[in-house]
Amino acid sequence: MQLLVLGLSHKTAPVAIREHFAIPEEALPRTAEAARAAGATESFVVSTCNRVELYAAFDGERDPTEALTDMLARVGNARPRVLQRHLYTHQNEAAVAHLFRVAASLDSMVVGEPQILGQLKAAFETCRTAGLTGPALNRAVERAFAVAKKVRTETGIARHVVSISSVAIDLARQIFANLDNNVAVLIGAGKMGELAARHLRQAGVRELLVANRTLERAQRLARELGGHPRDLDELPRLLVEADIVITSTGARGYLVDRRMMKKALRARKYRPIFFIDIAVPRNVDPKLNGLENVYVYDVDDLTGIADENLAARRREAEVAEALVADEARKFLRELAGLRVKPTIKSLRKKAQGIKQAELERAMRRLGELSPKQRKSVEILADGIVNKMLHDVMMGLKRAADREDVEHVLDTVQSLYGLTDYEEDA
Repeated sequence: MQLLVLGLSHKTAPVAIREHFAIPEEALPRTAEAARAAGATESFVVSTCNRVELYAAFDGERDPTEALTDMLARVGNARPRVLQRHLYTHQNEAAVAHLFRVAASLDSMVVGEPQILGQLKAAFETCRTAGLTGPALNRAVERAFAVAKKVRTETGIARHVVSISSVAIDLARQIFANLDNNVAVLIGAGKMGELAARHLRQAGVRELLVANRTLERAQRLARELGGHPRDLDELPRLLVEADIVITSTGARGYLVDRRMMKKALRARKYRPIFFIDIAVPRNVDPKLNGLENVYVYDVDDLTGIADENLAARRREAEVAEALVADEARKFLRELAGLRVKPTIKSLRKKAQGIKQAELERAMRRLGELSPKQRKSVEILADGIVNKMLHDVMMGLKRAADREDVEHVLDTVQSLYGLTDYEEDA
């Protein structure tokens, strides 16, 4: 079984590109199903504001990378050669190492942030429930979660995190100095936006308004955050009231464009307004930065600022990277071992059957034996079987991660007549 990752992230593509490939949560199984149709035997898809990644397993007879690239290009309505400028691919050990790094937040915009693990779990569970994953990916993801926990407990990587939200608070203070007199508006119910709103509340903003397409959702979130619910239809008026606006919706186009903002600016007498646009695709037209006293920061902008604590995180990240690489090698050896395990099991089963039959025949010939004598004969038979099988077993285990493993398995099964035993195993 071969493992494969295709994706684009904040490291290879700016948000202007990533937003075209963003996949809504409800569409993840549909995309994973398209990957199966393109040649993968197992698949799941992750889509966050920082990355879109396809994880796949295939049987090795036909590499589906090209077909999967074409499929991802269709997701973003782009030509494959355009996507390839931003696309990365990893296979086998590199694919497992990448999955482990993502889960452990070593590949995140802000190294050590905890949100990605929850996003990965949710995306995987959505596709697993839809029946799109299988033994290889299930094992890989299960191990990724364990590795992420090990990284957080055995390194200090989480102690030096500068989050996107904390950067946003610092920027807000630079613009408004004292947040006690400011009104903040959260538009949408995305996790990152909700986290930023919580931080703003803790920083002391005078009032927090929560707007959502579903008023019930706005009411629930407002209660949790100590704010007031609003309907999304009130957005033009909210732009007049607000000093700080956090956008985190799944809308495919700009919720706040230049025309809407120019009208709001006149009504607010050109008081400064600060947008924290954490959505991908973006909710706020970046051209608003050209308007007087309008400040728009998207996830890429905030990340560039977040690296102020990079040195401390880098030291811990180096320890975590070594841990992840070691765990990836271990996992690949285990996964390869699973391929030869049925043959080893059937070989041992056949040998044990032959041994037992010959023991029973020998005991009948030898007549009455004492328990001690009988035990000695059994130990002798076990010793002969184990010594005869040892070199074959070791050879199979060594061949597990070789490219010609299928040929080795076919040869052993043919020489030892293991067809029936292999089916039982």
